[in-house]
Amino acid sequence: MALAELGVVVLDCPDPRALAGFYAEVLGGTVEGDPGDADWVDLKLPGGQTLAFQAAAGFVPPKWPAPDASQQFHLDLTVEDMNAAEQGVLALGAKPLDAEDRSRGWRVYADPAGHPFCLCAC
Repeated sequence: MALAELGVVVLDCPDPRALAGFYAEVLGGTVEGDPGDADWVDLKLPGGQTLAFQAAAGFVPPKWPAPDASQQFHLDLTVEDMNAAEQGVLALGAKPLDAEDRSRGWRVYADPAGHPFCLCAC
């Protein structure tokens, strides 16, 4: 029997509303939260999951790859068309971190706040 249920994944960032907007364009869903609250924004995703964004003073993005510093975590995003998804995330402000090898089923990017995420072929 489980002791808990996963509620929400929260990403620290300098601008929660902007980063929620980026992921809303990538994943769909609705950005929710008090427009006057600059510290916390929820992204309600299709299927019922929530991805949240929390303001972090002095935010420093993870380094990737960095053998001397952990990336902490990353998101794996499943896509049907890797090239179309890549064009889309780059147009939204993502930066490629490890996307040169086109023979693999995954490519690594950083969101506008610097968090690594992967586009993964279904």
